[in-house]
Amino acid sequence: MDILQFNEYRKVVAIGGGHGLGRVLSSLSFLGPRLTGIVATTDNGGSTGRLRAQHDCIAWGDLRNCLSQLADRPSVGSLLFEYRFEGESELGGHNLGNLILYALDQLCVRPLDAVNLIRGMLKIECKLIPMSEQPTHLVALEACGNKVFGELDVDRLESHPIALSLEPLVEPTNEACLAIEEADLIVLGPGSFLTSTLPALLLPKVAASIRRANAKVILIDNLTAEVSSAANHLTLKERIEWCHQLIGKPVIDRVLCHAEQEFTDGICHYQPLRSKHHQGLHDTQALAKAIMAPVGRKRLIA
Repeated sequence: MDILQFNEYRKVVAIGGGHGLGRVLSSLSFLGPRLTGIVATTDNGGSTGRLRAQHDCIAWGDLRNCLSQLADRPSVGSLLFEYRFEGESELGGHNLGNLILYALDQLCVRPLDAVNLIRGMLKIECKLIPMSEQPTHLVALEACGNKVFGELDVDRLESHPIALSLEPLVEPTNEACLAIEEADLIVLGPGSFLTSTLPALLLPKVAASIRRANAKVILIDNLTAEVSSAANHLTLKERIEWCHQLIGKPVIDRVLCHAEQEFTDGICHYQPLRSKHHQGLHDTQALAKAIMAPVGRKRLIA
C-alpha cells in the first residue's frame, strides 16, 4: 500500500468498540502514532462483565480486543493477551488480557496508563484511549417508558429504543476530546450500532469535540446483520440520523458500504469491502483505501 498518498490526513481518529473498531485500527495501523482509537467502555458481558460486577471498574474487553488486533501476530504477547481460562473455577471463562489490564489499572494512577503500558509491551504505535476512565453503563429507553440497563439487555431488545443514555453520566477522557478536536479524519463504526458505535457519542463533551473539529467524518456500515434485532430494524438513514442527533449537527461526509460493484448514492459509497476469507470481516487493505480516499466537503442527506 502506498502510504504517501495518505499524507493528507495528519491525524485520524476512529471511534467505536468491539471487533469492528479493532478491524479499522488494524487496517490503518500503518499510520502509527497518527492514528488514535477511542474505545467504548460500557460492555457488561462475559469476563469483562464479571470484573465490572465484582470490582466496579471500566469495561476492559473492547480495549483488550483492539490491543490484540493491533499486536504483531503470532507473538507470545498476543497469545498471552488472548488466552482464556477454562473450567469451572473462579478463573474459568476469564480472559487473561482483561485480568492483566485490570491488575495494571490497580498499580497505575489512571486506566489510560495501564493501556499505554500494554501498548509499549506489545510495540503498538497507534494510540488507544478509553472513552471514559469512570465506570458507566448503557441504558435504553423503550417507547413504553421501560428502561433497559446494560449492553447485554440492550442488544436483546426486539425493537429499537427511543433514546440511549449513560448511567451514571461520566466525564470523557480528556485525551480523547483533544484527539478528536485535532483530527483531520474521524471514523465511526463498524460494529454493533447501539452498543459499540453510539456509546462515546452519548458523552456531551465528545459530541461537542466532534462538532468543533475541522475533520471529515466517515461512517462505516456493517457487512452482515447484527445480533441485535433492535439495531437491525434501523435503516441506514436512521443510523445516520441517530449519529447526527447525538452529535448535534450533520457531520457525516461519507458512508462506506459493501457491494460487489462500485457505485455512489448520495453520501453512500458502495464498493467491494468484504474479506475473501471471512464473510463477516472487512478486507483490511480495501477498507484502508476506502477510508483514506479523498472526501468532498459537501454534505448531503442520505
